[in-house]
Amino acid sequence: MARFEGVYVALVTPFTAELEVDYKRLTELCEHLIANGISGLVPTGSLGEYAALSAEERSQVVHTVIDAAAGRVPVVVGSAAPSTRQAVHWVQHAKDAGAAGVMALPPINYNPLPHEVTAHYEALSEVGLPIIAYNNPHDYKVDMTPDILADLSRIENIVAVKEFSGDVRRIHAILENTELEVMVGVDNLAMEGALFGATGWISGVPNALPKEGVELFQLAQAGNIAEASALYRRLLPLFRYDASPQLVQSIKYMMELAGFPVGPTRPPRLALPQADYDRIREAFEVAVRPSGVSS
Repeated sequence: MARFEGVYVALVTPFTAELEVDYKRLTELCEHLIANGISGLVPTGSLGEYAALSAEERSQVVHTVIDAAAGRVPVVVGSAAPSTRQAVHWVQHAKDAGAAGVMALPPINYNPLPHEVTAHYEALSEVGLPIIAYNNPHDYKVDMTPDILADLSRIENIVAVKEFSGDVRRIHAILENTELEVMVGVDNLAMEGALFGATGWISGVPNALPKEGVELFQLAQAGNIAEASALYRRLLPLFRYDASPQLVQSIKYMMELAGFPVGPTRPPRLALPQADYDRIREAFEVAVRPSGVSS
């Protein structure tokens, strides 16, 4: 059985109008997602605006989510940081706080050589917490190909990969060449990933539409292609925003449309042009339209 199975939500970080972290709303978000069937919670990732948080805020976000989960679902903490030493600190912090694992990028501020990528993950592994290696070659310097992942999979605590390359063929190659669990890393491959062997999905848009996300992934894993495809086509216009640099603003607006507002984003992320919000609203209306009802 997979260690990290099902739909994990990469949590947004709620802010007040004064741009303070809204820990109460974060607790409410965790409760809302758990009540709607999600399998796990992932705080302090890119969608959680980790880079805009102080160390004290980041620590409290992790503790807030773990306390809110209360053992009902696993919490996997994003551990990205500018240096290996800082990343190790956040992995240790996650372990001490009671997390089930970490989602760990390779070095993010530098184009590392292969042996430097390996050394980075070896240092994280020494903490003794399960690691989901995060491959995101669009936003960072390293593309962890299936061959690189095959080498990394020999490191004791690396158990899974969040695959964000956008190439569904990678899933087949990773499963063929490693023992790693594969988690879909981008929303607009959620159905394909589940059909072709991914056991989990670290998702963005399900912050706003958790029930729909869970239903889609379960339908696809069960091979119910007709029902999964119908739902997927409704959701795809929204899912494509998860692969955009403006994913945080977009998904927070989707949450507002869903009746679960979580406040603004912190600079440097600012409000989007109104035309972008109009397009998101149109896509949202399609996504929540009852099946079989045409416009």
